[in-house]
Amino acid sequence: MSRTASPTTQDFVPFATAALDFHRALNVPGGPLVTTRAELDALHAHLVSLYGLLDAHATRTGQLVPIEGDQLRAARTRIWQAADHVHAAYHAAPRPGSSEVPDREACQAGLPEGAPELTICQRHQAAAHLVRRRTTPADLHTPFTGLVRY
Repeated sequence: MSRTASPTTQDFVPFATAALDFHRALNVPGGPLVTTRAELDALHAHLVSLYGLLDAHATRTGQLVPIEGDQLRAARTRIWQAADHVHAAYHAAPRPGSSEVPDREACQAGLPEGAPELTICQRHQAAAHLVRRRTTPADLHTPFTGLVRY
């Protein structure tokens, strides 16, 4: 079994990276001062997808090269932490139309906001299910998620 992808495999990750760079260059400098909920939702979707990609790589690679697998699992954990923070930022962002910013207690209570706003929560909960299967609570709360092997 080959340990590397075949040269004919299509690699779309560079295109995703270029699209993010292009989006940032075009939209952030002249955009609104406050990140919109739509932007946070899109960023969350991107992070959850990246989590899935890193999870697949960590699972496959860890079986062949344990040290590399450990590093990929650490990266996967950090990406989940980023997605979790973006999800929290979404609930702290001003609501469209009213520009109302929910108070901290409303966000912590997890009050439903209705569709389509719950899409981010549904995505987050689906990803959290995988995170709970793949990661321990200690992994998620430790300041260093990588293992050191010699």
